[in-house]
Amino acid sequence: WATHKSDWRGNWAPEVVRNLILRYSKEKDHLLDCMIGGGTTAIEAKILNRHITCVDVNEEALERTKKSLEFKVENTAKQRIMKCDARDMEFIKDEEIDFALTHPPYVDIVKYSEGKIKTDLSNIHDIEEFVIEIGKVAKELHRVLKTGKFCAVLMGDTRRNKMYQPLDFKVMTKFLECGFQLKEDIIKK
Repeated sequence: WATHKSDWRGNWAPEVVRNLILRYSKEKDHLLDCMIGGGTTAIEAKILNRHITCVDVNEEALERTKKSLEFKVENTAKQRIMKCDARDMEFIKDEEIDFALTHPPYVDIVKYSEGKIKTDLSNIHDIEEFVIEIGKVAKELHRVLKTGKFCAVLMGDTRRNKMYQPLDFKVMTKFLECGFQLKEDIIKK
């Protein structure tokens, strides 16, 4: 488990991240997680000898990520950690990234900043507004990703007024509208 901790609500499981990294990248590739959260992707990237850019709007997430990377491994992987809104990552060049993977908030199910950070997507309650904003993230990810490379997004569904809302389908549709092609839809049980 290296320095993984399960106390950041909404973390994705390390084995999910590890499997994605092993499947869609190779050693020394440059990865991007634009909503780094508790740092799971950064830890796995470091262990697997991948360079990574970690982005989040939440300072606490960035500090947790820095702390989680305080372990030694014998490789040359580098980590770049930036406070930034995933909808505008201008510091990343076009086609700089070999593999993008991220686990965005599922609208406001878990609020990571309780409204303190205006740009935090977890503060958006309206599903349609959230999908529009995640579409801006998709556009940025498409811009920074090298042609022919992959992007993985872990997204769950939600309910409103006790009715099922297919949030994952709506988010996937935004990514397709931005130019991504769907290679596979992995169902996590």
